[in-house]
Amino acid sequence: MIKLENVSKVYTLEAGSFTALESCSIQMKKGEFVAIMGPSGSGKSTLLQLLGGLDLPTAGTLTIDGVQLNKLNEKGRTLFRREKVGFVFQNYQLLPMMTVAENIALALAANKTSKAETDAIVTRLLSEVNLEGKANSFPAQLSGGQQQRVAIARALAMKPRLILADEPTGNLDRKNGEDVLKLLSRLSREDHITIVMVTHDRHAAAAADRVIMLQDGEVVQSRHEGVELK
Repeated sequence: MIKLENVSKVYTLEAGSFTALESCSIQMKKGEFVAIMGPSGSGKSTLLQLLGGLDLPTAGTLTIDGVQLNKLNEKGRTLFRREKVGFVFQNYQLLPMMTVAENIALALAANKTSKAETDAIVTRLLSEVNLEGKANSFPAQLSGGQQQRVAIARALAMKPRLILADEPTGNLDRKNGEDVLKLLSRLSREDHITIVMVTHDRHAAAAADRVIMLQDGEVVQSRHEGVELK
């Protein structure tokens, strides 16, 4: 599903160049739930941006679901994101003036999906994230855990092959965090969606099938399910 071969990312700054990722080679299978960990500045956010087609590697090749992102122009990467990638953020990024249903439906607007089909998709997704009856609620009327589940429903609207989650439990208490992790795990296991989650939380990382540790832009360790993080 995902293959990075000797991927590097170098940023050119006024003070000189900065290497965010250096010669990273990583493979992820379809339906795998992978957690990315590492200290601040280790390259986690840069890796997520590359996987989402928001930036391009300086060197190396990056292939996702058979598409080599290096060869896509900006328009091509926009279409790639729309068709294959769903994003989930720590702060939910829901529009406060829109209802839950409208927030989810917004993801379908670019494809000019009919209202009847949009309504059916929204209803199905709300059921999938256990938020039946919340379609007409506004984000401020929901708990943090409920808002994050709306964000996941929005990410699922276009039937992505890949979900990129940036600290999805960072603003949640333990119980709500557990609910979100169980949902992500189910999506990878039952719907075969590849999940890549950046997190600082060892408890959250332990829910993944595999944990990849980054340090100074390099992969320093990869731990599989069943290995306790200490």
